[in-house]
Amino acid sequence: MKNQRHQQHHEAVDGLLNLFTRANHDLTLVQHRLEKEFQQIYPHNANPMILVSRIKKLQEDLCTLKEQCQELLAAKQKMEEIVYGNIMGHYKACSDLIDKASATLVGNRSLLQRSQASMGIPHASDSDDSAYANFKLIIDEWTNQIRSGTGNETHESESEDINKMLFSAIVQSN
Repeated sequence: MKNQRHQQHHEAVDGLLNLFTRANHDLTLVQHRLEKEFQQIYPHNANPMILVSRIKKLQEDLCTLKEQCQELLAAKQKMEEIVYGNIMGHYKACSDLIDKASATLVGNRSLLQRSQASMGIPHASDSDDSAYANFKLIIDEWTNQIRSGTGNETHESESEDINKMLFSAIVQSN
């Protein structure tokens, strides 16, 4: 009895498989006939089946490009933050170095002037000492550059503009 059920089951499955195989074959024939008919009716570049297929492929590619664009934008923004942090760290280190050098040189100059005064050697005034005047000019220029952020503000606003354009392009296409 088990054997009959097992054979009946296989016969039923075999019949179903045959039905699906014939249906698949029939659908393939219909597809080929439609393609032939479309090739005869439409020029080869205007075949609706090919156009629909291309449109679907382009839609898939567009979704992939959007995802890649968003990933790229996120990576770019992260990289900008890292670079900006590094630049600010270098500015801070340079600023500290200039402050220490300035304090050391001003202290040494003051000590030299006191030593000269104790020995009775006249010392030059700040305006007569060209090396000291140039040093103060360089320190003042550096301080102004650090305070104003020259070059940094322009870069930041340009990258914000680029990020806004990328983001608006992504949003508009959605």
